[in-house]
Amino acid sequence: MIDETSRALADFTRNYCDRWVSECGHPPASSELYGVPSPCVQQTVGDEVWWLPQPFTLAKNLENVERALDLQIQPAVVAWYTSQFAGDMKTLVNGQPCTLLQIWSEDDFERMQENLIGHLVMKRRLKHSPTFFIATTPSELEIISVCNLSGEVILEKLGTKKQTVLAANLEQFLVSLPIIDPLR
Repeated sequence: MIDETSRALADFTRNYCDRWVSECGHPPASSELYGVPSPCVQQTVGDEVWWLPQPFTLAKNLENVERALDLQIQPAVVAWYTSQFAGDMKTLVNGQPCTLLQIWSEDDFERMQENLIGHLVMKRRLKHSPTFFIATTPSELEIISVCNLSGEVILEKLGTKKQTVLAANLEQFLVSLPIIDPLR
């Protein structure tokens, strides 16, 4: 599942970037990432950065998270977080907006691992199965995650056991996502 997930993520990202260039005449732009160092930054224009994905340069593992929680992580989840450096990407899931979370830089990778550990500790305290967040939604109480037990991509309501299966795995999830108009 590592290669399939990495390939599906690379395909989605390439199509996402191509749509930006086609619609806007430049790579994806982000004001949220303005001033934050990254190998992805191609140009700074006004109060935003234009970015393109770059190869992931660190070890392709989440051993810090696995060690901290004595947990083996699904290979597809590892691939999600270690395939590339890129900016977050907007899309739709079941017609609803969401933002796919990506690793922006080496520092961001460290921060993300700390956030994953905090999320997993909370899940453990609540006696919920472990999940790994991969996208945000407009609701602060709902996130899109991967269930570490089944590999399914789910919409989960934080603090509850409420989950809706969105796809059987990350590859299927990624190939189902539309590339939306960047000006949306």
